[in-house]
Amino acid sequence: MSELPLLPTTVIGSAPMPSWLVVAKEQIREGRFGEDDIRETLDDAVRVALLDQEEAGIDILGEGELRRDGYLSGVFRLTGLRRLEQRKKIGAVSYDRQARMEAVEPIGAPEGLGVAEEFAFARAHTRKPLKATCPGPITLTQRIQPGKVYKDRLDVAWALVPLVNAELRKLVAAGATFIQIDEPSYAGYPTTHEQAEVEQAVEVFNATVEGVKAKIGLHICFGNNEGRPSRRRSYRSLFPAVLQVRAEQIALEFASREMAEAELFRGFGDKELGAGIIDQKSFYVERPEEVADRVRALLRHGPREKLYLNPDCGFYPTPRHVALAKMGGVIRSPTRRSGGCWPPSRSGLPPRAGTGPPARRPACFPRRPQGSASPSPPAPPAARSPNR
Repeated sequence: MSELPLLPTTVIGSAPMPSWLVVAKEQIREGRFGEDDIRETLDDAVRVALLDQEEAGIDILGEGELRRDGYLSGVFRLTGLRRLEQRKKIGAVSYDRQARMEAVEPIGAPEGLGVAEEFAFARAHTRKPLKATCPGPITLTQRIQPGKVYKDRLDVAWALVPLVNAELRKLVAAGATFIQIDEPSYAGYPTTHEQAEVEQAVEVFNATVEGVKAKIGLHICFGNNEGRPSRRRSYRSLFPAVLQVRAEQIALEFASREMAEAELFRGFGDKELGAGIIDQKSFYVERPEEVADRVRALLRHGPREKLYLNPDCGFYPTPRHVALAKMGGVIRSPTRRSGGCWPPSRSGLPPRAGTGPPARRPACFPRRPQGSASPSPPAPPAARSPNR
Protein backbone atom coordinates (compact mmCIF):
# COMPACT_ATOMS: atom_id res chain seq x y z
CA MET A 1 0.00 0.00 0.00
CA SER A 2 1.40 3.38 -1.00
CA GLU A 3 2.37 5.78 1.75
CA LEU A 4 1.29 9.40 1.51
CA PRO A 5 3.08 12.41 2.98
CA LEU A 6 1.38 14.77 5.36
CA LEU A 7 -0.71 17.29 3.40
CA PRO A 8 -1.06 15.05 0.33
CA THR A 9 -1.73 16.79 -2.97
CA THR A 10 -4.30 15.74 -5.54
CA VAL A 11 -6.49 17.12 -8.31
CA ILE A 12 -10.26 17.43 -8.43
CA GLY A 13 -11.17 16.12 -11.86
CA SER A 14 -10.60 17.56 -15.30
CA ALA A 15 -7.09 18.13 -16.62
CA PRO A 16 -6.19 21.13 -18.80
CA MET A 17 -6.57 20.40 -22.51
CA PRO A 18 -3.49 20.58 -24.75
CA SER A 19 -4.07 22.77 -27.79
CA TRP A 20 -3.81 19.80 -30.14
CA LEU A 21 -6.64 18.06 -28.28
CA VAL A 22 -8.90 21.11 -28.69
CA VAL A 23 -8.32 20.97 -32.45
CA ALA A 24 -8.77 17.19 -32.54
CA LYS A 25 -12.10 17.35 -30.67
CA GLU A 26 -13.39 19.93 -33.13
CA GLN A 27 -12.49 17.60 -36.00
CA ILE A 28 -14.03 14.63 -34.19
CA ARG A 29 -17.32 16.54 -33.92
CA GLU A 30 -17.09 17.28 -37.66
CA GLY A 31 -16.78 13.55 -38.37
CA ARG A 32 -13.23 13.74 -39.71
CA PHE A 33 -11.82 11.08 -37.35
CA GLY A 34 -12.40 7.36 -37.59
CA GLU A 35 -13.04 5.14 -34.57
CA ASP A 36 -9.39 4.12 -34.28
CA ASP A 37 -8.25 7.74 -34.69
CA ILE A 38 -10.51 8.83 -31.84
CA ARG A 39 -9.29 6.08 -29.52
CA GLU A 40 -5.62 6.82 -30.26
CA THR A 41 -6.13 10.56 -29.73
CA LEU A 42 -7.96 10.21 -26.42
CA ASP A 43 -5.54 7.52 -25.14
CA ASP A 44 -2.65 9.88 -25.83
CA ALA A 45 -4.46 12.75 -24.11
CA VAL A 46 -4.88 10.70 -20.93
CA ARG A 47 -1.21 9.68 -21.00
CA VAL A 48 -0.23 13.36 -21.26
CA ALA A 49 -2.54 14.31 -18.37
CA LEU A 50 -1.01 11.63 -16.14
CA LEU A 51 2.52 12.65 -17.11
CA ASP A 52 1.78 16.33 -16.40
CA GLN A 53 0.65 15.44 -12.87
CA GLU A 54 3.58 13.10 -12.27
CA GLU A 55 6.10 15.74 -13.38
CA ALA A 56 4.38 18.32 -11.16
CA GLY A 57 4.85 15.99 -8.18
CA ILE A 58 1.14 15.45 -7.42
CA ASP A 59 0.67 12.62 -4.89
CA ILE A 60 -2.73 11.29 -5.98
CA LEU A 61 -3.41 11.55 -9.70
CA GLY A 62 -6.68 11.88 -11.58
CA GLU A 63 -7.53 10.35 -14.93
CA GLY A 64 -8.17 13.84 -16.34
CA GLU A 65 -11.68 13.34 -17.77
CA LEU A 66 -10.36 14.25 -21.23
CA ARG A 67 -12.46 11.56 -22.90
CA ARG A 68 -15.60 13.35 -21.75
CA ASP A 69 -17.34 16.13 -23.61
CA GLY A 70 -17.98 17.95 -20.37
CA TYR A 71 -17.89 16.16 -17.03
CA LEU A 72 -21.60 15.32 -17.29
CA SER A 73 -21.25 13.60 -20.65
CA GLY A 74 -22.33 10.35 -18.97
CA VAL A 75 -25.91 11.63 -19.22
CA PHE A 76 -25.77 11.00 -22.96
CA ARG A 77 -25.18 7.28 -22.30
CA LEU A 78 -28.50 7.01 -20.48
CA THR A 79 -31.59 5.55 -22.11
CA GLY A 80 -35.18 6.73 -21.69
CA LEU A 81 -34.35 10.35 -22.51
CA ARG A 82 -34.96 12.59 -25.50
CA ARG A 83 -32.80 15.56 -26.29
CA LEU A 84 -34.54 18.93 -26.13
CA GLU A 85 -34.01 21.76 -28.57
CA GLN A 86 -31.63 24.33 -27.13
CA ARG A 87 -33.48 27.53 -26.30
CA LYS A 88 -30.32 29.61 -26.52
CA LYS A 89 -27.62 29.05 -29.13
CA ILE A 90 -25.93 32.45 -29.43
CA GLY A 91 -23.57 34.21 -27.05
CA ALA A 92 -21.06 33.08 -24.49
CA VAL A 93 -21.01 29.34 -23.89
CA SER A 94 -22.34 28.88 -20.38
CA TYR A 95 -25.06 27.27 -18.30
CA ASP A 96 -27.94 28.61 -20.41
CA ARG A 97 -26.55 26.90 -23.52
CA GLN A 98 -26.09 23.40 -22.10
CA ALA A 99 -27.87 20.49 -23.76
CA ARG A 100 -31.00 19.37 -21.89
CA MET A 101 -32.83 16.06 -21.84
CA GLU A 102 -36.35 15.02 -20.89
CA ALA A 103 -37.41 11.66 -19.49
CA VAL A 104 -39.85 9.83 -21.77
CA GLU A 105 -39.56 6.42 -20.06
CA PRO A 106 -37.76 4.99 -17.01
CA ILE A 107 -34.08 5.91 -17.21
CA GLY A 108 -31.52 3.17 -17.72
CA ALA A 109 -27.80 2.76 -18.32
CA PRO A 110 -27.34 -0.60 -20.06
CA GLU A 111 -23.73 0.23 -20.99
CA GLY A 112 -22.89 2.07 -17.76
CA LEU A 113 -21.61 5.62 -17.45
CA GLY A 114 -18.15 4.92 -18.91
CA VAL A 115 -16.24 6.00 -15.79
CA ALA A 116 -14.95 2.51 -14.97
CA GLU A 117 -13.45 2.14 -18.44
CA GLU A 118 -11.75 5.53 -18.12
CA PHE A 119 -10.24 4.53 -14.81
CA ALA A 120 -9.04 1.12 -16.01
CA PHE A 121 -6.99 2.67 -18.81
CA ALA A 122 -5.40 5.24 -16.51
CA ARG A 123 -4.68 2.63 -13.81
CA ALA A 124 -2.66 0.68 -16.36
CA HIS A 125 -0.56 3.72 -17.28
CA THR A 126 0.75 5.04 -13.98
CA ARG A 127 2.41 3.55 -10.90
CA LYS A 128 1.19 6.40 -8.67
CA PRO A 129 -1.95 6.40 -6.51
CA LEU A 130 -5.01 7.18 -8.60
CA LYS A 131 -8.41 8.65 -7.72
CA ALA A 132 -11.57 7.95 -9.75
CA THR A 133 -14.16 10.71 -10.27
CA CYS A 134 -17.85 10.15 -10.98
CA PRO A 135 -20.79 12.59 -11.15
CA GLY A 136 -23.43 12.01 -8.51
CA PRO A 137 -27.17 11.51 -9.07
CA ILE A 138 -28.35 14.98 -8.05
CA THR A 139 -25.81 16.69 -10.29
CA LEU A 140 -26.74 14.42 -13.21
CA THR A 141 -30.28 15.77 -12.87
CA GLN A 142 -29.02 19.22 -13.92
CA ARG A 143 -29.55 18.14 -17.51
CA ILE A 144 -32.71 16.02 -17.09
CA GLN A 145 -36.27 17.29 -16.91
CA PRO A 146 -38.74 14.88 -15.22
CA GLY A 147 -41.26 14.94 -18.07
CA LYS A 148 -44.34 12.83 -17.32
CA VAL A 149 -42.26 9.91 -16.03
CA TYR A 150 -41.02 11.40 -12.76
CA LYS A 151 -42.60 13.69 -10.20
CA ASP A 152 -39.73 16.15 -9.76
CA ARG A 153 -35.95 16.51 -9.80
CA LEU A 154 -35.53 14.57 -6.55
CA ASP A 155 -37.55 11.71 -8.03
CA VAL A 156 -35.18 11.67 -11.05
CA ALA A 157 -32.20 11.60 -8.68
CA TRP A 158 -33.56 8.53 -6.90
CA ALA A 159 -34.01 6.83 -10.28
CA LEU A 160 -30.33 7.48 -10.99
CA VAL A 161 -29.08 6.12 -7.64
CA PRO A 162 -28.87 2.43 -8.69
CA LEU A 163 -27.25 3.39 -12.01
CA VAL A 164 -24.49 5.39 -10.34
CA ASN A 165 -24.09 2.75 -7.63
CA ALA A 166 -23.56 0.11 -10.32
CA GLU A 167 -20.84 2.28 -11.90
CA LEU A 168 -19.12 2.70 -8.55
CA ARG A 169 -19.07 -1.06 -8.05
CA LYS A 170 -17.56 -1.45 -11.53
CA LEU A 171 -14.86 1.03 -10.50
CA VAL A 172 -14.02 -1.07 -7.45
CA ALA A 173 -13.82 -4.16 -9.66
CA ALA A 174 -11.40 -2.21 -11.90
CA GLY A 175 -9.11 -1.56 -8.91
CA ALA A 176 -10.32 1.79 -7.59
CA THR A 177 -9.90 2.28 -3.85
CA PHE A 178 -10.55 6.05 -3.73
CA ILE A 179 -13.63 7.35 -5.55
CA GLN A 180 -14.71 10.98 -5.57
CA ILE A 181 -18.42 11.68 -6.15
CA ASP A 182 -18.91 15.10 -7.79
CA GLU A 183 -21.99 16.91 -6.52
CA PRO A 184 -21.61 20.63 -7.28
CA SER A 185 -25.39 20.81 -7.33
CA TYR A 186 -25.39 20.48 -3.54
CA ALA A 187 -24.38 24.14 -3.39
CA GLY A 188 -27.58 25.12 -5.20
CA TYR A 189 -29.92 22.26 -4.35
CA PRO A 190 -32.13 22.04 -2.44
CA THR A 191 -33.01 25.58 -3.44
CA THR A 192 -34.17 26.69 0.00
CA HIS A 193 -31.18 25.13 1.81
CA GLU A 194 -33.39 24.13 4.72
CA GLN A 195 -31.67 21.44 6.75
CA ALA A 196 -34.47 18.94 6.09
CA GLU A 197 -33.92 19.30 2.35
CA VAL A 198 -30.16 18.99 2.73
CA GLU A 199 -30.83 15.78 4.64
CA GLN A 200 -32.74 14.48 1.59
CA ALA A 201 -29.66 15.09 -0.55
CA VAL A 202 -27.54 13.27 2.03
CA GLU A 203 -29.96 10.34 1.94
CA VAL A 204 -29.56 10.14 -1.84
CA PHE A 205 -25.77 10.22 -1.51
CA ASN A 206 -25.66 7.51 1.13
CA ALA A 207 -27.85 5.23 -0.95
CA THR A 208 -25.58 5.86 -3.93
CA VAL A 209 -22.46 4.60 -2.13
CA GLU A 210 -24.19 1.70 -0.36
CA GLY A 211 -22.02 -1.42 -0.56
CA VAL A 212 -19.17 0.31 -2.41
CA LYS A 213 -15.94 -1.01 -0.88
CA ALA A 214 -13.67 1.99 -1.42
CA LYS A 215 -12.68 5.23 0.22
CA ILE A 216 -15.37 7.74 -0.78
CA GLY A 217 -14.93 11.46 -1.31
CA LEU A 218 -17.60 14.11 -1.94
CA HIS A 219 -16.68 17.17 -4.01
CA ILE A 220 -18.92 20.23 -3.75
CA CYS A 221 -18.13 23.34 -5.78
CA PHE A 222 -20.13 26.27 -7.16
CA GLY A 223 -19.90 25.44 -10.85
CA ASN A 224 -17.00 25.66 -13.30
CA ASN A 225 -18.55 26.07 -16.76
CA GLU A 226 -15.92 27.99 -18.73
CA GLY A 227 -14.54 29.08 -15.36
CA ARG A 228 -17.83 30.63 -14.17
CA PRO A 229 -19.66 29.78 -10.95
CA SER A 230 -23.42 29.35 -11.11
CA ARG A 231 -24.41 29.70 -7.47
CA ARG A 232 -24.04 31.85 -4.41
CA ARG A 233 -20.63 30.87 -3.12
CA SER A 234 -21.25 29.77 0.44
CA TYR A 235 -21.40 26.34 2.07
CA ARG A 236 -22.70 27.48 5.43
CA SER A 237 -26.33 26.49 4.82
CA LEU A 238 -25.26 22.90 4.04
CA PHE A 239 -23.77 22.44 7.50
CA PRO A 240 -24.03 20.52 9.74
CA ALA A 241 -26.40 18.18 7.82
CA VAL A 242 -23.94 17.50 4.98
CA LEU A 243 -21.49 15.98 7.45
CA GLN A 244 -23.80 12.96 7.66
CA VAL A 245 -22.71 11.75 4.20
CA ARG A 246 -20.97 8.37 4.19
CA ALA A 247 -17.77 9.81 2.82
CA GLU A 248 -14.32 9.85 4.37
CA GLN A 249 -13.45 13.12 2.62
CA ILE A 250 -15.31 16.28 1.59
CA ALA A 251 -13.59 18.57 -0.95
CA LEU A 252 -14.55 22.26 -0.92
CA GLU A 253 -13.60 25.52 -2.67
CA PHE A 254 -11.64 28.07 -0.65
CA ALA A 255 -9.02 29.78 -2.82
CA SER A 256 -11.43 31.64 -5.12
CA ARG A 257 -13.19 32.96 -2.03
CA GLU A 258 -10.05 34.23 -0.27
CA MET A 259 -10.33 31.33 2.22
CA ALA A 260 -13.79 32.32 3.41
CA GLU A 261 -15.45 29.75 5.71
CA ALA A 262 -12.15 27.98 6.50
CA GLU A 263 -13.55 27.60 10.01
CA LEU A 264 -15.94 24.93 8.73
CA PHE A 265 -12.98 22.53 9.07
CA ARG A 266 -13.51 22.62 12.84
CA GLY A 267 -16.64 20.50 12.61
CA PHE A 268 -15.26 17.77 10.34
CA GLY A 269 -14.47 15.33 13.14
CA ASP A 270 -13.04 12.15 11.62
CA LYS A 271 -13.61 13.31 8.04
CA GLU A 272 -10.82 14.61 5.83
CA LEU A 273 -11.00 18.00 4.16
CA GLY A 274 -9.92 18.23 0.53
CA ALA A 275 -9.14 21.94 0.59
CA GLY A 276 -9.19 24.04 -2.55
CA ILE A 277 -6.07 26.14 -2.10
CA ILE A 278 -5.50 26.88 -5.81
CA ASP A 279 -7.92 29.10 -7.75
CA GLN A 280 -8.12 27.34 -11.12
CA LYS A 281 -10.51 30.01 -12.46
CA SER A 282 -7.86 32.73 -12.27
CA PHE A 283 -4.88 33.30 -14.57
CA TYR A 284 -2.92 34.51 -11.55
CA VAL A 285 -0.34 31.91 -10.54
CA GLU A 286 -0.12 31.70 -6.77
CA ARG A 287 3.34 32.07 -5.28
CA PRO A 288 4.41 29.20 -2.99
CA GLU A 289 4.33 31.57 0.00
CA GLU A 290 0.71 32.46 -0.77
CA VAL A 291 -0.20 28.78 -0.93
CA ALA A 292 1.51 28.34 2.43
CA ASP A 293 -0.58 31.13 3.94
CA ARG A 294 -3.75 29.41 2.74
CA VAL A 295 -2.69 26.10 4.22
CA ARG A 296 -1.89 27.72 7.56
CA ALA A 297 -5.31 29.42 7.55
CA LEU A 298 -6.89 25.97 7.41
CA LEU A 299 -4.57 24.43 9.99
CA ARG A 300 -5.86 26.95 12.54
CA HIS A 301 -9.14 25.05 12.46
CA GLY A 302 -8.26 21.39 11.97
CA PRO A 303 -5.47 18.80 12.14
CA ARG A 304 -2.88 18.44 9.39
CA GLU A 305 -3.47 14.68 9.41
CA LYS A 306 -6.96 15.29 8.00
CA LEU A 307 -6.01 17.88 5.37
CA TYR A 308 -5.50 17.21 1.65
CA LEU A 309 -4.49 19.93 -0.83
CA ASN A 310 -6.14 20.36 -4.21
CA PRO A 311 -7.40 23.04 -6.61
CA ASP A 312 -10.90 24.43 -6.10
CA CYS A 313 -12.21 22.47 -9.07
CA GLY A 314 -11.09 20.90 -12.35
CA PHE A 315 -8.59 22.50 -14.73
CA TYR A 316 -10.77 22.17 -17.84
CA PRO A 317 -11.20 25.97 -18.31
CA THR A 318 -7.57 26.74 -17.41
CA PRO A 319 -4.85 27.11 -20.08
CA ARG A 320 -2.43 24.23 -19.72
CA HIS A 321 0.65 26.38 -19.08
CA VAL A 322 -1.20 28.18 -16.28
CA ALA A 323 -2.47 24.92 -14.77
CA LEU A 324 1.02 23.39 -14.74
CA ALA A 325 2.44 26.46 -13.01
CA LYS A 326 -0.34 26.37 -10.42
CA MET A 327 0.24 22.68 -9.66
CA GLY A 328 3.93 23.42 -9.20
CA GLY A 329 3.09 26.18 -6.72
CA VAL A 330 1.43 23.66 -4.40
CA ILE A 331 4.43 21.32 -4.43
CA ARG A 332 6.89 24.17 -3.82
CA SER A 333 4.85 25.58 -0.96
CA PRO A 334 7.08 25.85 2.13
CA THR A 335 4.25 24.77 4.43
CA ARG A 336 3.67 21.73 2.23
CA ARG A 337 7.38 20.89 2.50
CA SER A 338 7.38 21.37 6.26
CA GLY A 339 4.15 19.42 6.80
CA GLY A 340 2.68 22.58 8.33
CA CYS A 341 4.86 22.16 11.40
CA TRP A 342 5.83 25.81 11.72
CA PRO A 343 5.52 29.07 9.84
CA PRO A 344 8.51 28.91 7.46
CA SER A 345 11.00 31.65 6.90
CA ARG A 346 10.95 33.69 3.67
CA SER A 347 13.39 31.20 2.18
CA GLY A 348 10.86 28.43 2.72
CA LEU A 349 13.28 26.67 5.07
CA PRO A 350 12.81 25.84 8.75
CA PRO A 351 13.93 28.53 11.25
CA ARG A 352 17.61 28.76 12.12
CA ALA A 353 18.82 27.19 15.34
CA GLY A 354 17.89 29.31 18.34
CA THR A 355 15.07 31.13 16.52
CA GLY A 356 12.39 28.42 16.40
CA PRO A 357 11.81 24.70 16.77
CA PRO A 358 14.88 22.46 16.82
CA ALA A 359 16.48 21.65 13.49
CA ARG A 360 15.95 17.91 13.88
CA ARG A 361 13.08 16.29 12.00
CA PRO A 362 9.98 17.08 14.10
CA ALA A 363 7.35 14.59 15.17
CA CYS A 364 4.78 15.88 12.68
CA PHE A 365 6.90 14.76 9.73
CA PRO A 366 6.33 10.98 9.81
CA ARG A 367 4.49 9.65 6.81
CA ARG A 368 0.98 8.29 7.11
CA PRO A 369 0.86 4.86 8.77
CA GLN A 370 0.50 1.78 6.63
CA GLY A 371 -2.95 1.12 8.06
CA SER A 372 -4.47 4.39 6.90
CA ALA A 373 -6.75 4.53 3.87
CA SER A 374 -4.95 5.27 0.66
CA PRO A 375 -5.87 5.52 -3.02
CA SER A 376 -5.75 2.74 -5.57
CA PRO A 377 -2.66 0.55 -5.29
CA PRO A 378 -0.33 0.96 -8.24
CA ALA A 379 -0.54 -1.51 -11.09
CA PRO A 380 2.35 -2.39 -13.37
CA PRO A 381 2.32 0.18 -16.16
CA ALA A 382 1.43 -0.85 -19.67
CA ALA A 383 4.02 -0.55 -22.39
CA ARG A 384 4.48 3.12 -23.15
CA SER A 385 4.10 4.62 -26.56
CA PRO A 386 7.32 5.79 -28.22
CA ASN A 387 5.70 9.24 -28.26
CA ARG A 388 5.46 9.26 -24.45
